[in-house]
Amino acid sequence: MTYILRYLPAPMLSLILLVTWLLMVRSTAFGQVLLGVVLAIGIPLLTRQFWLPFPRVKHPIKLLRFFLCVLGDIVVANLHVSLLILSPKREPHPGFVEYPLQVKDRLAITLLANTITMTPGTVSTNIRIDQTSLLIHVLDMEDEQQLIEEIHQRYERPLKEIFEC
Repeated sequence: MTYILRYLPAPMLSLILLVTWLLMVRSTAFGQVLLGVVLAIGIPLLTRQFWLPFPRVKHPIKLLRFFLCVLGDIVVANLHVSLLILSPKREPHPGFVEYPLQVKDRLAITLLANTITMTPGTVSTNIRIDQTSLLIHVLDMEDEQQLIEEIHQRYERPLKEIFEC
């Protein structure tokens, strides 16, 4: 088993890379499959020295719930931003919010920042060097404290539970 992990350090990543390659080229010709296998094995081998240790997912069901919640929030935020842009009478109120981080794990902070950025109308712009807060730009800010509480309840707290950090 250790022999396999030596040449295939992240089997799931390799599988995802192979499938992604085949979907991108839209071909299962021998040459494309062979190139996909080379990439799927080579990329993890060449980049593993840069990886942080992965925290283990302690609650996969909560991870699935988190994923579905984020997916739903992306749809709702898209509708909200579309209505805001298309409405001639409604002016957006952009602003910056400094979100205080409670989570300390680097992967969880990265996932939180990416989740905020994926949701239309919000963008994570900066993280403090000491990793105590995240600066977020908001397209239409109504209540800063409500936004902070919403991010904490919907995204940060579930991430803390998923990774137990």
